[in-house]
Amino acid sequence: MTDATDGYAPHPHIGGRVAALRALAAWRGAAPGAPRVVVLTGSAGSGRSRLLTGFLMLCEPEYRKRLPLDEMDPSTVPPELPVPAVPSAEGLTAPQVLWLIADHYELKTTSAEGVYAELADLDEPVTVVVPDVDRAGPVRAAGEPERLLREVLAPIAATETVRLLAEVPRPLAAELAAGLPSGAVQVIDLDEPQWTDPEGLVLHAQAALSPEFGAPELPFTVDPDARLALGTAIGRRAGSSPLVVQLAVLCILMAPEGFDPADENMLPTSVGEALDLHARRLGADPQTLRLLLAPLALAEADGIPVHLWGRLASAVAGQDMSQAIAGGMLLAAPFVQPEERFVEPGERETGAADGGRTLLRLLHPAIGDEIRAGLPSVHAAQTQIAMTLLEAVPEQDWSRADPYVRDHTSGHTLEAGLLPQLLTDPGLFVHSDPVPLRAAVEAVPIEELGAPARTYLRTAPLLTRTQAPATLRAALLETAFVEDGLPDYAEAIHQRLNLELPWRTLWSLPVPGVSAVTVGRLPHTDGTATSVAVLVVPAGTPGARPVGEPEEGAGSAVLVHGLVQAGHLGDIDVTRIVRPSEGERGAAPLGLSHGADYLRVWDRASQEVVAALISDKPITAVDLSPDGILLLATERGAKALRIRAAGTGIAS
Repeated sequence: MTDATDGYAPHPHIGGRVAALRALAAWRGAAPGAPRVVVLTGSAGSGRSRLLTGFLMLCEPEYRKRLPLDEMDPSTVPPELPVPAVPSAEGLTAPQVLWLIADHYELKTTSAEGVYAELADLDEPVTVVVPDVDRAGPVRAAGEPERLLREVLAPIAATETVRLLAEVPRPLAAELAAGLPSGAVQVIDLDEPQWTDPEGLVLHAQAALSPEFGAPELPFTVDPDARLALGTAIGRRAGSSPLVVQLAVLCILMAPEGFDPADENMLPTSVGEALDLHARRLGADPQTLRLLLAPLALAEADGIPVHLWGRLASAVAGQDMSQAIAGGMLLAAPFVQPEERFVEPGERETGAADGGRTLLRLLHPAIGDEIRAGLPSVHAAQTQIAMTLLEAVPEQDWSRADPYVRDHTSGHTLEAGLLPQLLTDPGLFVHSDPVPLRAAVEAVPIEELGAPARTYLRTAPLLTRTQAPATLRAALLETAFVEDGLPDYAEAIHQRLNLELPWRTLWSLPVPGVSAVTVGRLPHTDGTATSVAVLVVPAGTPGARPVGEPEEGAGSAVLVHGLVQAGHLGDIDVTRIVRPSEGERGAAPLGLSHGADYLRVWDRASQEVVAALISDKPITAVDLSPDGILLLATERGAKALRIRAAGTGIAS
């Protein structure tokens, strides 16, 4: 423990960090002179997350019951108060973190500005703890930690009714603190002498070496004196890094052959030394170990599938690494964490034939930082990984790609600078998880995006908000492509993706201000009729016929458009148009209901919903022809969709 404990029991999860716990307890209890904002920082591997986890145990009523509070230093135990909002930033975007805070405090607003305003208007201060800011965002290269700090944490920190504790990387810690008065903020940097915990590191090492806690029985683990001496040396060499202690112990215990506990030069002082010393002790080239771990250092999300590891390592190395992979499990083991994942039935069809898959990730992000820092070019390495992942798409059919390839190739191509070239494939748009794909596309300057990518970008909020499955994603993108004048991309969705879409978009008319729509028939003298769409538009709309007499000051007009075949039908006398009777509508096989930004088409016989459309703009008018053509108007304009009836082909 850093400070004298006067015989008190240490925190059972942390085993030290008394000075930091005292500062956090004072902040939590709003003690006199305590800051309103605390920024917890330190180098990667300095124990920020562990300290924060231990502190939050003291703030949560159920965990408090399990801790020996009566035996602990009272100055490290915060008072029992309402549970703070704790929106972990890991994997989330800045807006998602903000809305987690709003939901916790049951705020009624619907805008980000409203969240800050409602927080500022609260009668009593509230507490917000934000862990894992460095892990924010679904795509690592998209810069989400910086966005989170600037768009969410900084405004919240400036709100007087909020007491904020944020765990952030050191460069962002300085930026957050710089925007606040000195008395309002305290920076706890766990690498600075007043916050380090050398005694705790020694105890950590000694416990990890003990057979009582799972260590194998070895001469230097069974003998208490030898274990004490080795643990002391490991802790001393590790400086202020609990991660270096952990790696030192793992490397020794996983491969004890040839380890001399009396030689302190075999103990690491940094993450990089832990890698290199372990490789040399096993008779391997340290560069080989780093190349083996490089794909994991560049991986997205929760890690890469084990079956891709060798291919990606070979791609980064520029040589066949299969033999190194086969014989290097012991070499890489201290630094790698495997995780078994259950595969949903729908995913099983896309590359995982059994009921599960093994993902590999690095034990700690700091290992990835060290590996990436040693690469000649992260850009070049990501380029090789991206090309290898693209080659792994079977016949360029994204529906059959491994889930990692399908969902995270965009993240690799973003860091490689290749993403804009990838954003021309409707299959990728449809089958990739829209959360990471959207984050990656949003990180590209808009001027670098082609027309299909811009269509995806405006549609992506619908896809992420609704968690739409692939078929609905395809349908929403199909109609968006038609709206944006990209019919070839819409047709590619129909022809290439082998999905039964609930509709086919017949046409889209980018005319603003449509206030009403109706379907009808325009009879001809030969007894035939043309199906038409009648759109009520503002007066002066090109090609529209005014409604009413001029002296009445009418402010609207009508456009008559072909319902099935795209095209304006000219100056048609609307009195000639025959609208469906109530009997025809009632006898139609499909029914229609809608809200402000969604609609549903359902089969009257089975009551089954056959089409559900969500719009990114408010719906201003809808109509449904008896033969199943949906006419829809939004702020963007009007469009017609031919609905596929339940159990049939496309309705005609």
